[in-house]
Amino acid sequence: MKILLLSNSTNHGMGFLDHAIDEIGDFMKGIRRVAFVPFALHDQAGYGARVARRLASIGLDVETIREDGSAPGAVERAEAIFVGGGNTFRLLLKLQRGALLDPIRRRALAGLPYLGSSAGTVIAAPTIKTTNDMPIVEPAGFASLGLIPFQINPHYVDPDPSSTHMGETRETRLFEFLEENDTVVVGLREGAFLRVEGGRALLKGSRGARIFARDAEPVEHAPGADLSFLCRL
Repeated sequence: MKILLLSNSTNHGMGFLDHAIDEIGDFMKGIRRVAFVPFALHDQAGYGARVARRLASIGLDVETIREDGSAPGAVERAEAIFVGGGNTFRLLLKLQRGALLDPIRRRALAGLPYLGSSAGTVIAAPTIKTTNDMPIVEPAGFASLGLIPFQINPHYVDPDPSSTHMGETRETRLFEFLEENDTVVVGLREGAFLRVEGGRALLKGSRGARIFARDAEPVEHAPGADLSFLCRL
């Protein structure tokens, strides 16, 4: 498999995909046409146009997948696929309704380059249970693509010891998840991305990640860390 998973598509103070555009260009080397899945946002046409403009700067043509009978064909003829961010529940529901999970999974497992951002990163995991999103729609279950054997929590935010907020922190939410699910979760900070290729997983970008597992303290990993052990879970 060849997978690039971004925590976010826009970094503070930067333009759309600016923080990862060089990595995307390297990841897509030799590719000309990318199929883009915009289902996580309501304005799918606008989202597709935005992605097309940005990726054109590195020589990529974008075909935006539509919610009609053309979607399966677009997946089959794609040279790479990009699943964008937005609401993870809406994204998964639309992929289920369009019977697109299996074709995307099959092609990605066969080596089709898969690029995900935010919600598109979450669905690369076995389930969407570690998303940050509100369930604005109800999908038919939480199982997603399962391209990787671990969970991801994008936009991971560290606890702020100076905060007066009395609600649960992201860390607390992930501890709660692990009380009910015996797996591993990668808390991927904004600006970080994970590249999985050839059986290796490398943490890249400007910020690191925290890895959570049941009955264990979270482990910090800096950019550049080799996280290939995650692929063998």
